[in-house]
Amino acid sequence: MVRLGTLLDYALWPGLLGTSCLGLGFGIAHARGPLAFNLAYLGLALTLYFLERIRPHETEWLKSDGQEIPDLAHTFFTKISVQISVVALANLGIAEQFGTRGGSSVWPLAWPLAAQVTLGLVAAEFGLYWAHRLAHVWLPLWRFHAVHHSSIRLWFFNTGRFHFVDTLKSMVFAVPILVLAGAPGDVIIWVSGLTAFIGILTHCNVRMRFGWLNLVFNTPGLHRWHHSMDLREGNKNYGENLVLWDLLFGTYFDDSRRTPPAKIGIREAMPATFLGQVLAPFAWERIQKRKKPLGREPTN
Repeated sequence: MVRLGTLLDYALWPGLLGTSCLGLGFGIAHARGPLAFNLAYLGLALTLYFLERIRPHETEWLKSDGQEIPDLAHTFFTKISVQISVVALANLGIAEQFGTRGGSSVWPLAWPLAAQVTLGLVAAEFGLYWAHRLAHVWLPLWRFHAVHHSSIRLWFFNTGRFHFVDTLKSMVFAVPILVLAGAPGDVIIWVSGLTAFIGILTHCNVRMRFGWLNLVFNTPGLHRWHHSMDLREGNKNYGENLVLWDLLFGTYFDDSRRTPPAKIGIREAMPATFLGQVLAPFAWERIQKRKKPLGREPTN
């Protein structure tokens, strides 16, 4: 007989994502997409906060790393502002105007919304995948992305720990694909919302199991490998939402023989303050000379 705890392990991830999507869908249906997204995201964050304390994946990650204030500042100044900008762009109809201008839209507007959102995820994911992969193999971009990987624990709160340049880079690679293809505003809101929901789930410190979902989505189980200090594991699983492009380009990794590493981070030095982290990529060599390296370098 399957234990109730095992069923809960497998049900948590799709259940949390599905509940958040129901909230977003209800809001979009009533012309309140941005408001519904913010409420659904807040509800998901609060739920993960309590779940991390009730059933943590890694108990060591419950200990403070002293980075709560920088994590919050990064979230506020980068992820939230960018997400609001994307949602506002779609809500104002600007994206749709670009896509349908001159009657040259190639977007399948006659498809059901679910099919359009799926297409939008796959298309945007192509840009997100390459933006992420380049940030690991090209040093000028790694300096910005290293801010995210400098975290020594994963939990819902540091989901937004990204340098603003790193976040803008991902937007440049992904959003124009949807805009220029003529995706309507609702599709862009859906793709943006799903990216946010999956992103916070990906970084959460909650005990879950995923099964076949690991072959479709970027789950916490896969993303923990991505934060490994062993680059044979860390330079894998670049997908933000889906693993399609990882599977096609040979960067998928999942070792069922053991669990992902609890010790994560980087070998390079990273300032402890928010301002220091924002400025670090612009003074990289000087910071590395002044401080003892902590552990990781990007490789091809």
